[in-house]
Amino acid sequence: RGGHQAPPSPPQFLRRQQVLQLYRAILRALRQVPAEADRRYLKDWAREEFRRNKDATEEDAIRMMITQGNMQLRELQRTLKLAKS
Repeated sequence: RGGHQAPPSPPQFLRRQQVLQLYRAILRALRQVPAEADRRYLKDWAREEFRRNKDATEEDAIRMMITQGNMQLRELQRTLKLAKS
């Protein structure tokens, strides 16, 4: 048995899309962090968070993580907006 996986089921596939969109949105938001060191730290943190949870299969847990990620993203965007004003 080689490392061949069955194609993901539609809900899993949609989740994966959601996760990737969230990840990209977070990285996009992080580009606006003014301090280079902070930006690098946050980028590493985000990458690590996503990597750590990449094998999660429990639907509810994944939904929770996506919700939390979106909340953190909104918080980050709000913080960045405040920092600019």
